[in-house]
Amino acid sequence: MSLHLGIELDGEGTHPEAWRRAAHTPDRLLTGRTVADRVAAAENAGFTFASFDDSLLPPGAVGGPVGRIDAVNRAAFVAATTSTIGLVPVVGTTYAEPFHTSSQLATLDYASRGRGGWIAARDTDPRVAGALGRTEITAPADLAREERDAIAVVRNLWDSWEDDAVIRDYATGRFVDRDRLHYIDFRGETYSVKGPAIVPRPPQGQLVVFGLDGQTDPTQVDVVLVSGTTPGDIADAAARAKDRGAALVFAELDVALGAATPAPSSERLSFAGEATGLVELLRALDSQVDGVRLHPAVVDEDLPVLARYVIPALLRAGAAHRPVPGSTLRSTLGLDRPANRFRAERLAESSR
Repeated sequence: MSLHLGIELDGEGTHPEAWRRAAHTPDRLLTGRTVADRVAAAENAGFTFASFDDSLLPPGAVGGPVGRIDAVNRAAFVAATTSTIGLVPVVGTTYAEPFHTSSQLATLDYASRGRGGWIAARDTDPRVAGALGRTEITAPADLAREERDAIAVVRNLWDSWEDDAVIRDYATGRFVDRDRLHYIDFRGETYSVKGPAIVPRPPQGQLVVFGLDGQTDPTQVDVVLVSGTTPGDIADAAARAKDRGAALVFAELDVALGAATPAPSSERLSFAGEATGLVELLRALDSQVDGVRLHPAVVDEDLPVLARYVIPALLRAGAAHRPVPGSTLRSTLGLDRPANRFRAERLAESSR
């Protein structure tokens, strides 16, 4: 078995004082150059994907960063300057319009030539609703419904264009085959979406969708992110997710390889120490999960150590593999390109 390795690159790291240890001046955090440099370092190291957390709220503690660049914009910005690493932003499911989410992520997939992904996450802070002028959603059942509906709408919109819907016949002036565009006709409890999308079907057909264990229906996503404070907890959570239909399961892991200790966390497995110890832990997790997403305590201290000592050791041992240039994120993860549901329905109807 071979681990797929992801890294979270939002802000300066998970440690509350990470901003004090950054390798750049504070005014450089919210710049495209800082994002590009870090993603390039992660790609050169051999990571499978980089993720970008997001919220309308400031990410840091008092004295830390007071803002962030939109996660999809960060991923899109580095799409043209990278060639192998997957780019996986967080987009909320509670208040964001799924039609817009679908368009943004499909565009990211085109910009990255099939390396886009999506972490579907609930917005549970009431200040997010206030910032958007929306009525706060608090009941667990309502949060679950909004997430379920958002994922369903986004996925259906990605399929609302068949792969060969774009004609580009300049001689006849026909550019789209209208018979290959489809209304999704979604009707939920709080909104409805007619469709079709305004962006053709993404290169991957469906971007790789990640969901959080205990929140997302595993059958709706491609990857379930599981947490636990011990390797045993991770193994149990992974087994439960697989039993519920998860295709792939990735563990969440806080890491601190520099002088800083990991940020306090009541949910994620945590490692602090030397690179050799982290390599041993990751190799132990290899038998329990399909991949691991690393959350550095201080990005500018931990990423160089990961790139120089941890990833090379895993590559040499065959416990991890670099993404192949030209591959999509789906193919790197061993996921098939899904058939278009509307095409299947159309062909079935025409054969009657």
